[in-house]
Amino acid sequence: MDVEREQRRLAVLREYHLLDAPADDELEAVVRVAAAVAGVPTATLNLIDENRQCQLTTVGFPGADSPRAESMCAIRFEAGEFMYTPDASRDPIYRTNPWVTGDRAGVRLYGSAPLITPDGYALGSLCVFHDEPGTLDAAQVARLRDLASVILALFERRRQARINRELALVAEARQRWTDTLLETIDVAVVAADQSGRLTVFNRAAREWHGLDADPTLDPHEFADRYQLYTTDGVTLLPPAQLPLLRALRDGTVENAELIIKRSGATPIHATVSGRALVAPDGTPMGAVVAMTDVTSDRAQQRAIEAARRELAAANEDLRRSNTELTNFAGAVSHDLVAPLSAVRGYLELLEDEVTGEHRTWVDACCRAVNRMRDLIDSLLQYARAGSAPIHRVPADLGRIADEVLADLQPAVDEASAKVTVPAPLPEVSCDPVLARQLLQNLIANAIKYRHPSRPCRVTVTAARAGDGWSITVADNGIGIPPDKRRRVFDMFTRLDDTPGGGHGIGLSSCLRIVDRHGGAIRVEENPGGGTCVIFSLPD
Repeated sequence: MDVEREQRRLAVLREYHLLDAPADDELEAVVRVAAAVAGVPTATLNLIDENRQCQLTTVGFPGADSPRAESMCAIRFEAGEFMYTPDASRDPIYRTNPWVTGDRAGVRLYGSAPLITPDGYALGSLCVFHDEPGTLDAAQVARLRDLASVILALFERRRQARINRELALVAEARQRWTDTLLETIDVAVVAADQSGRLTVFNRAAREWHGLDADPTLDPHEFADRYQLYTTDGVTLLPPAQLPLLRALRDGTVENAELIIKRSGATPIHATVSGRALVAPDGTPMGAVVAMTDVTSDRAQQRAIEAARRELAAANEDLRRSNTELTNFAGAVSHDLVAPLSAVRGYLELLEDEVTGEHRTWVDACCRAVNRMRDLIDSLLQYARAGSAPIHRVPADLGRIADEVLADLQPAVDEASAKVTVPAPLPEVSCDPVLARQLLQNLIANAIKYRHPSRPCRVTVTAARAGDGWSITVADNGIGIPPDKRRRVFDMFTRLDDTPGGGHGIGLSSCLRIVDRHGGAIRVEENPGGGTCVIFSLPD
């Protein structure tokens, strides 16, 4: 079953307000005629909702609701075709139905004309049947179809009558309250007849202008009499720009703006919308406009525009800063890494030439060079994480994790660590290069800060979270104290009691990457001991 279409069908059925409502005399008469046309003693008008068959009116037997699953009419009524069988007990479609087997009835001759709306939705069927086998000729089938069409017409007339009654009640209520509403609302409403003479001037309009409506006033004098100015607050509105006259002339006016100056009061900045008034027979009747006070809104808008300009300037400074950071990263790569490599090369030559205390000095120099090189690499990663262009594409996180583990294999082997991905990782929307850097930093940290008294174990998992994915990198390492779990994402932050190297930049880079993807990252305690780093990647 097409669920969406079934929902629309049920909505149409309920729109007719037929379920659990008594059938009128006309519907009962049509069902009686249907039984006579078919030459059978029993007939029914069935409506099918989501759970039941509702027998709206019947002939020859007392009607009652029954489960939809037991209905004969519900089996094929949505196909829109007349269903007919001379003997339902021999028909493979119907022979096990309770209405055939004797549980509810012993139907043999069966005919059903579907009730199809003009939009093609089946509401139910006009059903004729007999407890004896029989036949229906083509003329009888055609007349039963006609009667089904008559029933649909009666349904539609009944629906339209109900709608008309509701509309009449609404119109009456609106008419009754119009004057009260016009005097109560804080929107200024002004109307004029076809010649432009004022006919309606509600309370808000009188208060804003400080005057009553003058029906004798020439429309060309409106601006001067009622102090209507352009948004500069200096120029009187020309007659051609008066919103009321524009609506009268053009048929409609939308969100025109003007200033209303009042003697001894703060000017009002108003937006005006309106349209021409036309009688049902097409006769022009005039025009009406509604004016809304947007004085405070426009003041806020001006403040927002000023803030936007400041924000644009700040963003430009930020872009310039990012560009400078990128340039700095390039300079570091060329001007610092290359000399360090040369120094490292010379130190390696010296290692083969010196011994004793001199060899200790050379080893210390080598370690210092390595630390400097690691620091430069970390700074470069941090710079790229925040300034490189981000290109989000659907990417296989499992493949990215495999590449990361391949790169980290020496570190994994050295630590005798075991990194597992218990379930396949999903395809996520991300920048694959930055996502790889993110995972590599987190897994490398988990290995680096392993617990000295237990084998290193790292697990990477993913779970659906809202409109994206939540990725968890869990380890059984030394853990992070609760009071320091937020601070570890700050630049150059290292925990005082952590062993191993590091410069406190890796998690800062992770935070930048996640931020740029619109996600969040946090640290939690691993229930088995250690740390869980959890980050989200929205779709």
